[in-house]
Amino acid sequence: MEQYLYIALFAPLVGSLVAALFAQSSKNIFTGIFTSTLIFISFVSSIILLYYVNANTIVNVEMMDWISAGNLSISFGFVVDQVSVIMMVTVTLVSTVVHVYSIGYMEHDESFNRFFSYLSAFVFSMMILVMSDNFLGLFIGWEGVGLCSWLLIGFWYKKTSASWAANEAFIMNRIADLGMLMGIFLIYWNIGSLQYDIVFASIVNLDIKIVSWIGIFLFIGAMGKSAQFPLHTWLADAMEGPTPVSALIHAATMVTAGVYLIVRAGEIYTLIPNVGMFIASLGAFVAVFAASMALVNRDLKRIIAYSTLSQLGYMFVAAGLGAYWIALFHLMTHAFFKSLLFLGAGNVMHAMNNELDIKKMGGLYKAMRPTAILMGIASVALAGIYPLAGFFSKDKILEVAFNDGSYILWAALFVGAGLTAFYSFRLIMLVFFGDKVHEKFGIVPHEAKPFVIYALTPLALLAIVAGFFEHSFYEFTTQLLADYKFTLDHSVVINLIFATSAIALSGIIFAVYKYIRGGFSEKIENWRIYKLLLNQYYIPKLYEVCIIKPFATLSRFAWLNIDNKIVDASVDMIAKTICSSGEKAREMQSGNLSSMLRWMVVGIIVLLVLAIFYRPMV
Repeated sequence: MEQYLYIALFAPLVGSLVAALFAQSSKNIFTGIFTSTLIFISFVSSIILLYYVNANTIVNVEMMDWISAGNLSISFGFVVDQVSVIMMVTVTLVSTVVHVYSIGYMEHDESFNRFFSYLSAFVFSMMILVMSDNFLGLFIGWEGVGLCSWLLIGFWYKKTSASWAANEAFIMNRIADLGMLMGIFLIYWNIGSLQYDIVFASIVNLDIKIVSWIGIFLFIGAMGKSAQFPLHTWLADAMEGPTPVSALIHAATMVTAGVYLIVRAGEIYTLIPNVGMFIASLGAFVAVFAASMALVNRDLKRIIAYSTLSQLGYMFVAAGLGAYWIALFHLMTHAFFKSLLFLGAGNVMHAMNNELDIKKMGGLYKAMRPTAILMGIASVALAGIYPLAGFFSKDKILEVAFNDGSYILWAALFVGAGLTAFYSFRLIMLVFFGDKVHEKFGIVPHEAKPFVIYALTPLALLAIVAGFFEHSFYEFTTQLLADYKFTLDHSVVINLIFATSAIALSGIIFAVYKYIRGGFSEKIENWRIYKLLLNQYYIPKLYEVCIIKPFATLSRFAWLNIDNKIVDASVDMIAKTICSSGEKAREMQSGNLSSMLRWMVVGIIVLLVLAIFYRPMV
């Protein structure tokens, strides 16, 4: 099985390097086909490894020695176990669809080849992250994902907004990654190793305060990567990148890395339930916080981005309460329907000449029926309606909160479920039904190419059926992850399911009813709560006023008064002094006999003075 591990890991890298060779060349469809094929090969290898791990045991490969300094010895090793292989299959499956979709989406872009090089490198970095058998290898993949996200979010770097968004994402994640690094340092300092198996076997012997700090610092890293409050603002702004990038970031790669870290380090968080409760509480807050912003936003991609942020909150609730396999299950099902939503949104953007304001659309169903059906399926799954995948995974998280006695968390998630259903179908109604507002702007919509629609079909099928694999998923993942014990009566579970389904259906019905009748009055836009939500609770403004502008002012002061007047002035003075001395010294070598005789006299005088006044010590 070792060869399949290497194929799954390095196939995306080969694709990225080959595409990079043609990065400066004009568009070559072969680049897209070649990289997509290699990602598909990685997916097939991951499936083979999944079957092998299920039937046999984990695959552990030590490729070579990596770092050896003093007592520090870290190998370049990889592990394929019940957790990493689920991530591998999810990442490569979604990435294959995204790559194929991108062939059509990016066909007119002058940097077509460069895009596929970055996209495959993104997948390779994520595979390093999930397959590494130690925390430092995970961190290398972690940083690789961050770098590739910067390249892809700012892919259209000539747009100021795209460059700004890429820098925001990169800097925000660097802040969080400092916390993660401190957690890794604490692990090595107290255990002497970063290998997962050694760390998890030894962590129980540490003082609980140290374990708590390790858990806190690791979670700070997860907060940045998964855009949890207050490090969340970059996620919506990341929509400046091409839509396939948004699908990959939000469904299978970057933002899921934080959840994966908590699940992977579950044996640490099991020892510190107080930290776990904080993670769950923050997740429940973010679930409602993000959903509320999606209620009023008019940007097609940002609405879906806020949805991702909200669903990540659900995953962190499950992980924080110790239901690691449920968090991973929702991560997987969410990847299918969320990538489907984003790629469907990409079809709408192309049809609307890159218009993103959903209130300038309307009535697109007739012209874009396949896309409308696909996005409808994804929205129903997102809302958690039986029998689609979201029903099984999201409802399970609400059951966990209720089972744990965390009724406030359950209430928050319950409200979030209703908001999710409403904003999902608000989007569907404003885009595909109602008046054809787009006609006022002279836009003639058209459906995407057939192969693009066919590429999305696997995601639609999985969004429908993935939930039925819940039992198999549970049995497979709990071979490695701690089991979560439910103590609720069957009747209570039925009531919870009924209540959650009822509020989700109510949200859908209310959205359909309201927007089929023309939507809300424009007077609502004058409400303070509406403006508060539309401006993201003024948090970006707060960051700008309290952090960005003072930092910019301080930087300008340091540049003008310290860098220019002290540092540069000192260096310039030294340079001018040396230059001036050199100019003066040139007179000694002028070749003029009179001048040289004068310098000889000066030299003799100096020697005589030294001879008179200098007395050697005895």
